[in-house]
Amino acid sequence: MRFLITFARRYPWRSSIMVLALLLAGFMEGIGLSMLLPLIGITVGTQPGGQHFADAEAGATDSTLGRLVANAFSALDITPTMGLLLIVIIVAVILKSGMMLLAKKQLGYTVARVVTDLRLELLRALMVSRWQYFLKQPLGSLANAMATETGRASKAYMSGVLMTTELLQATLYCLMAFLVSWKATLISLTAGFIILYLVKRFLKKARRAGIRQTELLKSMLALLTDTLQSIKPLKAMARENVFDLLLEKKTQRLNRALQKQVLNKEFLKAFQEILMSVFLAAGVYILLVRWQMSLASVMVLAFLVARLLNRLNKVQQRYQEMIIFESGYWSLNETIASVQKEREEPGGGQEPDLKRAIRTENLGFAYDGHQVLRDVSLKLPAGRITTLIGPSGSGKTTLVDIVTGLLRPQQGEIWIDDVPLARLDLKAWRRMIGYIPQETILLHDTVLNNVTLGDPALSEADAQTALRAAGAWEFVKAMPRSMQSIVGERGGKLSGGQRQRIAIARSLVHQPKLLILDEATSGLDPASEAAVCDTLLQLRGKLTILAISHQSALVKIADYAYRIQDGKIFQTDNTSATDSDKPDIEAEPDRDLYTASSNAKLG
Repeated sequence: MRFLITFARRYPWRSSIMVLALLLAGFMEGIGLSMLLPLIGITVGTQPGGQHFADAEAGATDSTLGRLVANAFSALDITPTMGLLLIVIIVAVILKSGMMLLAKKQLGYTVARVVTDLRLELLRALMVSRWQYFLKQPLGSLANAMATETGRASKAYMSGVLMTTELLQATLYCLMAFLVSWKATLISLTAGFIILYLVKRFLKKARRAGIRQTELLKSMLALLTDTLQSIKPLKAMARENVFDLLLEKKTQRLNRALQKQVLNKEFLKAFQEILMSVFLAAGVYILLVRWQMSLASVMVLAFLVARLLNRLNKVQQRYQEMIIFESGYWSLNETIASVQKEREEPGGGQEPDLKRAIRTENLGFAYDGHQVLRDVSLKLPAGRITTLIGPSGSGKTTLVDIVTGLLRPQQGEIWIDDVPLARLDLKAWRRMIGYIPQETILLHDTVLNNVTLGDPALSEADAQTALRAAGAWEFVKAMPRSMQSIVGERGGKLSGGQRQRIAIARSLVHQPKLLILDEATSGLDPASEAAVCDTLLQLRGKLTILAISHQSALVKIADYAYRIQDGKIFQTDNTSATDSDKPDIEAEPDRDLYTASSNAKLG
């Protein structure tokens, strides 16, 4: 029940409306059911001419319920005819249906809200978490939490609310049955609790099956995500069968968990139905033969007890469904809690600016005890191109991550125009950065949306200006629908150079002051790389450019080039001048710098 209490606290008003509607529906159903006893009494005791047998009327009032109904009609001075009783029953059913519709409508809306809120809660926690958190998490696990576990949580909530509905209706039938015969009702309740005890082991198995499903889904989707990201090289090497076997094993395990769930669920239903039939048959025999109750009372009591036991069975079934699916919620809750613990510090409140230079002093950083950077000091003058080279794993990307604030230096300091980065508003600083990663990931969407990323503050004119600045406008204009053309999955309809130009346009569209290229030209042919270098040369002096590369082309166009090796930094010989020879640059980037377009052709 902890699960239901948790959601009742999350959605108090919605839960209150549902409970109120269910109570009113139960009240209406109670009125309708109370009419059954006199109706059956009249029906059993009516002659063809329409007169009533006196013993039939007496049979209808040989119980507390019958007497209460008779007294109510007597107080209102109304003769309970068959037509009147049927009208009361129909009106009660209509009102009950209206209340149930309101409750189910509220339930449907709340279930949709549960999914939405959980997804947004996870998404918002992820968006403000530290970069290191993503390095430790399989993407498939996060995708599973977003897509699967939120759905399972909502199903658990729905099953829990429906269980509550069945429980309220069972309570109503129990009260009505008590008014007919409290002895028979106590026996029926005892039978119901015996059934509950007998099926307890199936509920435990169902809970274990639900937990197992959650674990297997998380593991399988993590592997599937990794496989799909690497599907091209796997197919090229005919190695996809290896992952096929791994996925098949996990899928078979999931299938076995689902089979156990189905078996427990169906066995529970069948077992309950058999027991209920046995108890009902025995009860009718005892009431008619042993206790000599009137046929009208026995018929009503049998109906009420049957409905009572049926509702108790459904309570068990809904509870079983809830405990199967609730493991998804608790797993998701743990994920959200772990993400929230990794919340990134916002930094100081000072507004950043970049007019002079970015400086690092004696930077040091280590991953799990492995020293990556040692006493790194360098200067990145504003408005200039600086290139970092060095072997893989030497710390180039780590240095860039420190510049962007994704990592915090464990030693030393980084300065933006003589202001420590720790004092700056980190979000504001990052909004001044355009970042192009080594692997250009484009959305399966239009060129326009790939450039603007759907930002409503950016117009088509802004996108076109950025495309011109990136040297991409000529080939985009030649596409069938220009900026409305679909680029394909991961940009598959474009060449490598074209994808890179779109990525550059994406990084330029919000007019940054610092452009970072992290191995952005490593996968390009010489002609495409030369075209990108030409674009960077046209941007020089208008914004600060920091490029990581193994390629000589970017080194040749750089104003400054540094080599990082064994965690230390050295200025290369092909730098046009030493730091002491070059004056500090007071570069005020031109805010119209992107109006000039590059007409360089792609290779």
